[in-house]
Amino acid sequence: MTAETKPAEFGKLRSFFWPVYSYELKKLLPMFLMFLCISFNYTILRDTKDTLIVTSSGAETIPFLKFWGVLPSAVVFMLVYAKLSNVLSKENLFYVTLLPFLIFFGLFAVFLYPNREMLHPNASADFIQSYLPVGLSGLVACYRNWTYSLFYILAELWGSAVLSLMFWGFANEISRVTEAKRFYTLLGLGANVALLFSGQAIVYFSDIRKHLPANVDAWQISLNYLMGMVVVAGVVIVAIYWWMNRYVLVDKRFYDPSEEKKGKKSKPKMGVFESFAYLAKSKYILSIAIIVIAYGICINLVEVTWKGQLKLQYPNPNDYSAFMGNFSFWTGMITIMMMFIGGWLIRKKGWGFAAMATPAVLLITGIGFFAFVIFRDDLGGFISMLGTTPLMLAVIFGMAQNIMSKSTKYSLFDPTKEMSYIPLDQEQKVKGKAAIDVVGARLGKSGGSLIQQGLLVIFGTIAGITPYVAVILMGFIVAWMFAVRSLNRQFLALTSGDATAKPAASTVKA
Repeated sequence: MTAETKPAEFGKLRSFFWPVYSYELKKLLPMFLMFLCISFNYTILRDTKDTLIVTSSGAETIPFLKFWGVLPSAVVFMLVYAKLSNVLSKENLFYVTLLPFLIFFGLFAVFLYPNREMLHPNASADFIQSYLPVGLSGLVACYRNWTYSLFYILAELWGSAVLSLMFWGFANEISRVTEAKRFYTLLGLGANVALLFSGQAIVYFSDIRKHLPANVDAWQISLNYLMGMVVVAGVVIVAIYWWMNRYVLVDKRFYDPSEEKKGKKSKPKMGVFESFAYLAKSKYILSIAIIVIAYGICINLVEVTWKGQLKLQYPNPNDYSAFMGNFSFWTGMITIMMMFIGGWLIRKKGWGFAAMATPAVLLITGIGFFAFVIFRDDLGGFISMLGTTPLMLAVIFGMAQNIMSKSTKYSLFDPTKEMSYIPLDQEQKVKGKAAIDVVGARLGKSGGSLIQQGLLVIFGTIAGITPYVAVILMGFIVAWMFAVRSLNRQFLALTSGDATAKPAASTVKA
């Protein structure tokens, strides 16, 4: 390398790791901080909602909450949001959407939780439970601990409403394509950095009971600190959004509302039956849908069983919350590393190898996790030689499974899934993605909950359904792998030779 080429090479290297011009920091840094605060809250709320529900009602409550609580609430939220978007400006819509979340989470810590004994209808819940089978105890628990259920629902909606809808809607509106290609990877990195900070914050404030008198409700103190951080971070989000609208977006270098975004087709609104019909016409798009559905169901099946084991190991809410904080920290750490490894695997090993990595990881860790859960009594002697217990080892395997599944999702599953749309023509991309969003999102999120609800009604408890969940999980992972294998053959056929080749009419037919 000559002296003349060194600056050029250094410039290329710098642009690879930091593709941002100095003047753009005025726009990027507020967006980065805004996204970091939203992700920080997302992690704290996610871990706190699980702690509240699992330690009070049991993990068997989660499938009922997700299906009968989160899903209808999400529909109601979208209907209200659509109405408000017609009468409010975009800026006021952001405030009106965000502030109710912050008010509730603050109110929960200072009023709802301290008065839970007065607010929870235990007597009527006991009466209802006396007429229902044991398998529906999770549904009754949703009613019994309704304040916790409401917290769980709103914490779940934070990810959909504030993170996905509000922030990314705002980012997509104010970012040019050239900016998005350079900024969005850095924003994604910020989300995982938030995991590191929020995870350690959860651990610190959950361990606070060690320094409190025995007669003090340590979880109440921890909850006050955690929700206090959520409210403060929320105020920072609002302040950044207000500042950007007045001091950043008025500069046409950063945002020009007169610019027309050409070449984009509006996403078609497809109903459930129309989506199924479209998927049935296309083997290629159907394979993508199976992958998306299988991932959602598999994650749901493992999480509930794992959280049931976590309750046995950590029945105290402070201990449970501290463990979840460490879990979030290591999820962020591993995901950051996997984001670099994932890109290398896709480039060096190809699409098929990278796409197969996520189900392979779920299969290996899932077998280990369920083996320890199901056969723990037979492994006691061997496990004791390792200086631990079968329950703790099951918790560790479940944690590894969840960490690896989340890190491979962000680093391999999502990129390969999006890459699979590239060979399709514009109409197939738009209609195919719409069909998968309708069918895949609903079946993936609700399918696992419906399966667990049915098993709970029959067998009554998480422990009773675990062997059946293990078999069903393996079945979905195998179907997932077959779909990846089929999609890989089609993907290679479409991308080899002519780069502009599209699926033949017999393969993908709109």
